[in-house]
Amino acid sequence: MTTLPPSTDEPWHARLTETELAYSRFVPRQFLNLLGVEDIRKVKVSQQVECEMTILFADIRDFTTLAETISPQEVLNFLNSYLDQMEPVITAHGGIIDKYIGDAIMALFPASSDDALRCSLAMLSKLDEYNSGRERAGYTPIRIGIGINTGIVTLGMVGGRDRMDGTVIGDAVNLASRLERLTKFYDVSVLTSEHTLQSLADPTPWLVRLIDRANVRGKQNHQPVFEVFNSNPPDIRNIKQQNIELFEKALAHYQLGDLAGARARLNVCHMEMPDDHPTRMYLEYCGAPNTGSAQIDLAAPWRNEFVTGDPAIDSEHRTMLFGLNALARAIYLGSSSLVPLLMPKIILATERTFAAEEAIMKTNNYQFRDLHFRQHRYFMATLTAMQQELAQGSDDSIHTAFRVRQRLTDWLIDHILTADRHLTYRHIL
Repeated sequence: MTTLPPSTDEPWHARLTETELAYSRFVPRQFLNLLGVEDIRKVKVSQQVECEMTILFADIRDFTTLAETISPQEVLNFLNSYLDQMEPVITAHGGIIDKYIGDAIMALFPASSDDALRCSLAMLSKLDEYNSGRERAGYTPIRIGIGINTGIVTLGMVGGRDRMDGTVIGDAVNLASRLERLTKFYDVSVLTSEHTLQSLADPTPWLVRLIDRANVRGKQNHQPVFEVFNSNPPDIRNIKQQNIELFEKALAHYQLGDLAGARARLNVCHMEMPDDHPTRMYLEYCGAPNTGSAQIDLAAPWRNEFVTGDPAIDSEHRTMLFGLNALARAIYLGSSSLVPLLMPKIILATERTFAAEEAIMKTNNYQFRDLHFRQHRYFMATLTAMQQELAQGSDDSIHTAFRVRQRLTDWLIDHILTADRHLTYRHIL
């Protein structure tokens, strides 16, 4: 009688576990959890969910140029080596790698924007280690740019019957991608948005400076662009920190058309920070203003895109916008006597607007009520601080007028086009 050898087949449950682990390398388990799916076999194309999260894009600088100098196999080996370094850094900071797009990484941070900023610093630190190894092996060091934004996104599955993929879409994703691309233009490592900064649980550790009020492709209004420079060498970091206000004043004078005033302030910044690319860039623009960023008008006209569909809210928005326009012009022209008359009207219209919106959110059990409330509190705190500052007088009327436009007027327009539009168009009215 022939004796059969013992079976080498694995138990069915072990094979199933291995299969699930294999699938998780393509669709992360955390992604499925956000989607409310426990079993990957039950995923459907139609499944989607809205949520607030922070999106991080990271991209290798001049990758195309690098790839042209080596073979396709070397390109693939290099990419895998680099991504293998970055993946554990992202996951250790609560991030979910949504996809690799060539040499770019798109990561999601559902817990907090603080996690994303901490991750950006850790990625740059890991890059320093990685570059040390490349230099020892005789290879050229690489640089990366990182863009970070926070907002409401739609997370779901896209595809057809035989092929589908998890993805995240929304205006917040697009802005994060645009910010990453702008890191090349400003020659900085990390750029973030006001949305991310105002959602931080603890903003105190972060060294941030406004470097532009940019016309970002795909956005109807200008976006404030902030550099996070914690990763800079200590001497550069300290000098940037000491010159934050002077640099912002130079930016204000440039954007409001006072090129002589901008140049005078930029020259001081340049003496302190000779290698700072944004400073050199604005100095060049002052010499040839037609080649630089578009200069701004203090007044933002009411546009049809601002209409939410609620007549009462639209009326209050108009009052807020017109009041902020008048406030900025009065400060710029030195008409300080108008400020005490304008501020109470702006504050009253703001309180009425926010009260009406918050009543709608409570009545309809709006999903993102807490996020919207946080944004309202942020604006009210900024408005109150501006009122106190104006009561004490301003030593630079152009800078103060610019800050009214950038921190109050631009914020209001962006809030209407994003948060309020989401509230009224898609969920309430």
